[in-house]
Amino acid sequence: MNQLIRAVANRDSNALSQIASQYPDKPSQGVVNEQAEQLVDALFRQFRQVFPAACATNLKTPADESAAKKQWILAFAENGIINREQLRAGMQWARSKDTPFMPSPGQFIEQCKAGICKAAGLPDEEELYQRFRRYCRGRGFYSCPENYPWESIPDYWMITNLYSQMTSRNLTEPELRRQCGQQLKSMASRIQSGEDIPEPVKQLEVRNIPAEPEVAKSHIANIRQMLKKSKHN
Repeated sequence: MNQLIRAVANRDSNALSQIASQYPDKPSQGVVNEQAEQLVDALFRQFRQVFPAACATNLKTPADESAAKKQWILAFAENGIINREQLRAGMQWARSKDTPFMPSPGQFIEQCKAGICKAAGLPDEEELYQRFRRYCRGRGFYSCPENYPWESIPDYWMITNLYSQMTSRNLTEPELRRQCGQQLKSMASRIQSGEDIPEPVKQLEVRNIPAEPEVAKSHIANIRQMLKKSKHN
């Protein structure tokens, strides 16, 4: 155990590898996302500089830091925080905070997601949910979803998808809010990958224009003539 603590404190990767090799039969449920682990290591190095009180609280000893990292790694893996762009968005928020204390994993992850959405020109989860509610209230005034006055092209795809899921699966409000997060995550990923989000194709409004009286009479006469011929045949 002392050997492990010294290796963690000194960030001795060779020593840690040797210790890990002594336990080859690690259970599969203990395996965490490797990308999340690397991100948390990088994050904690920045936390020591941005939040000076962390060294006296959350990261007071190597054991404290190890325990804290496990929780952050698990939180990152569960919430899909897997790249440095997401980490950068969270750190922009962290540096703006006027406090010497570290945020919780939940607070930091929320800002990672919000920052990524902002960088992609998307609303946050709460704003997307409010836009969805406005669409539900106003959709009846338009002949089709494509003719609704959308605030952006991504809004059309996300909100119509949410509406489809709500009606087909009878989603509750908490479930809808979770789906807002999923829609934003998916759309942000598509935008960041360089995908061209297609515009909705507006449908032409079809109007039934009444025929002129004489034209209508002519049509009726033709129909009657056709019916007479079919009787004789």
